[in-house]
Amino acid sequence: MKPTENPDARVRLDKWLWAARFFKHRTQATEAVDGGKIQLNEIRVKPARDVKMGDRIDIQIGDNRFCVIVKGIADKRGSATIAQALYEETPDSIAAREAQREQRRLAAPPGADLHGRPTKRDRRQMGRFSGDF
Repeated sequence: MKPTENPDARVRLDKWLWAARFFKHRTQATEAVDGGKIQLNEIRVKPARDVKMGDRIDIQIGDNRFCVIVKGIADKRGSATIAQALYEETPDSIAAREAQREQRRLAAPPGADLHGRPTKRDRRQMGRFSGDF
């Protein structure tokens, strides 16, 4: 479905979030709006609130935060390229997500290089280290 470029077009917030591919299911979008994870023009709203072009939507999905400006309206889910045409992420939002990604990368927990269950060799080394052997 091609996004509408009519400036007077409107669609429900939960339907737009689903069409823009922020959520896989429309129910997930509805629950996120009801849970306060989505703000429209810096105001907490209900899922049925209409979205129009130029609106600012703040989205929190897990640890990720997005701040997008609505550039197109669609009420049906289309391809990823069509979904990306529906919004534009603000430069501040992009910079904040990059900084958060870098911070998570640098803050890897100790022992993160162990993958799964320790081998026999690993257990022996741990035993020598702790003084059990």
